[in-house]
Amino acid sequence: MDWGKVTFIFFTLMSLTTTAGFLYEQNVIALFVAAGVNLISTILKIGVKNLLSAELLASSLVADLHLIPAFLVFVFSGNLKLVIALAIGAIIANLFSVALTLIESAKSNEKDEF
Repeated sequence: MDWGKVTFIFFTLMSLTTTAGFLYEQNVIALFVAAGVNLISTILKIGVKNLLSAELLASSLVADLHLIPAFLVFVFSGNLKLVIALAIGAIIANLFSVALTLIESAKSNEKDEF
């Protein structure tokens, strides 16, 4: 088992689920955790060298650029509608990232079979 890949996929999924958790419980701590986990996921994607690495990093950066402003808006203005809209954008970016990860895993499994 490749523990690096496990860690990478773990943080990718945690990025998605913590952001979805914020939509369920809309408080500043949940949003901070979602943004933090997403930043860790982005850092892990910087060193990835596979077929879709640029797309994975780009989707993670998009989620970061939704969650960090959402946190700042929540703390400084409290505009919950805008915060939720930004969080939904981050979820869409994270879903795209998960889909790319699944495609990458399928492609690497095809190479292993031959």
